[in-house]
Amino acid sequence: MADLKCAVENCVYNDSRLCCKGDIMVGGKHADDCDDTCCESFLQQREGMDSFKSSVVHPSQTISIDCEAVKCIYNTNYKCHAEHVDIKGCGACDCGQTACATFTEK
Repeated sequence: MADLKCAVENCVYNDSRLCCKGDIMVGGKHADDCDDTCCESFLQQREGMDSFKSSVVHPSQTISIDCEAVKCIYNTNYKCHAEHVDIKGCGACDCGQTACATFTEK
């Protein structure tokens, strides 16, 4: 479980930079740097979705992260083992505009 901080404020799961989803998937099977990754769990917040967010899970500072970025030093068997993870993508409209800022190539 990683200490997660998320800067994607318009994601439906984001609550004060914490994630309400419970677990996330970081994509980027062929990633060579953080911009080649993405938070595949991103869901853009739309009007009326606030009630959906609060009905899922409460925000959590630690989260389980599945990860396809096999070239990252924190990836072991498709699980992230970093102590701290930052997800970036302020103003993202889709998951391709998000990224795992913690990605570090092996």
